[in-house]
Order: sequence, then C-alpha cells, then structure tokens
Amino acid sequence: MRKVIISATAALLSAFASVASAQTPAKNVVLVHGAFVDETSWQPVADLLAKRGYHVTLVKNPLTSLEDDVRATREALAQQSGPTVLVGHSWGGVVITEAGDDPKVTALVYVSAFAPEKGESVAALGKNGTQTEGIKSIRADQKGFLTIDPQAFPKVIAADLPDSIGQALAKSQLPLNHVKFDTAVTRAAWHDKPSFYVVSTQDKLLDPRDQHFFANRIKAQTVEVEGSHASLVVRAKDVADIIEKAASSK
Repeated sequence: MRKVIISATAALLSAFASVASAQTPAKNVVLVHGAFVDETSWQPVADLLAKRGYHVTLVKNPLTSLEDDVRATREALAQQSGPTVLVGHSWGGVVITEAGDDPKVTALVYVSAFAPEKGESVAALGKNGTQTEGIKSIRADQKGFLTIDPQAFPKVIAADLPDSIGQALAKSQLPLNHVKFDTAVTRAAWHDKPSFYVVSTQDKLLDPRDQHFFANRIKAQTVEVEGSHASLVVRAKDVADIIEKAASSK
C-alpha cells in the first residue's frame, strides 16, 4: 500500500510540474534556418529577442539530410532550461515539425515555412503546390546538390533587400542534398503544440496561397507581413512580435 501511495504521489507531482511548465511563459527561443542559407539569416530577429530578455539559440543545420538537421535541432533543445519556443523558416518548418515533439517545446512558429503532415515530404508537397519563380530557379549539380540560380536569387528570395545584398547572398549559398526534400517526416508536432504562422505576402519561392494552406491546416494563429521570402530579415520586428506572442501562449 505504501508503494502505491508513493507512486501515486510521484505521478501527481509530475502532473503538477507539467501544468506549471505549460503556464510559465517561455524565455527560450530556438531558431531553425531554411535551405540555401545559414543561421545568420535569423540574426536580426535574434538581436531583437535578446534585447527583450529572451535566451536565443541559432541552430546551424548541416543541410545534409532531414535526420541531420533534426539532430542538430534536438541538440539545441537539449541545452535549453525550461519552456522553449521552436521557430522554423522555409525548410526549417519541416525540421521543427519533426523535432517539435520535445517536451520543452511549448509552441511552434512557422515563418514562410513548410508545415508537412506526418508522411509528407517537401518533394510531395511541391508536386501539388504552386510552381513559383523561385522553385523553377532551383538547380541541381552533377552530385544532386541543389542551389538557386544566382541570377534569379536576388529577385525570387530577397527582392525587398538591396540588390547588392541579394547578390552577395546568391554567391554565398549553401548547397543542400536533394534527399532532404525526398524524406517524409515521421511525426507532426503541430497536432499537439500551439502553432503560429507568418505569411509573407510577396514571397516568390513559397507562394503565399500555399503558406495560407499550411497555416489553416495546422490551425495556426496567423499574421501577414508584406515581405519577400526574406521577411525574417526585412520584417524582423513583426516576426519577433509573433514569436513573443507564442512565448506567452498556453
């Protein structure tokens, strides 16, 4: 009997701890970048959140496979202490969909991002999605690594940034292994976590209509920003604001 009472008490304490964690606003934010770029794409948002008192971690995706990117994100989550908001841009949305089942994650934020269902891959979604200028500009080299045509990059990714910056980004692209887009997610964390979505209305890579489809499907609190696929840079304050809203969600 004594063992039963101790076991029941432990279960209750664990339940109370889970409730308390869910009611505590998150002060940790983990930011996951998209394809073709590195973690510095999140720097403007990270700087704003840090000034507001958040502990911000930038995940460096190896871009070699979905599994590798998820592993890098899980490693970042393991370093967090307490409730955490997990945020993904573009391809990063696939990563947070898979990795977001971590018990520390209290909310998910998608920024111009894919939000697949369990069993879906980016390649499969792309067949049914809008064939934008950006998607048509993706090129594969002889080894199957993908980049965006450097001539098209400034227009289709960062049309609202100075052309010199767009050209510099085009030259510093990070090639990614095409198998990433062919790999389906095995879980969809948005089924169980509060979700938020930033739709970039001038996006020429992931069509805004497709973004709204994802946002509606995951029942996300949605905000529109007038920005390109690089809205996390151009509209950093708006993106930081919705992340802060997600941090207080229950």
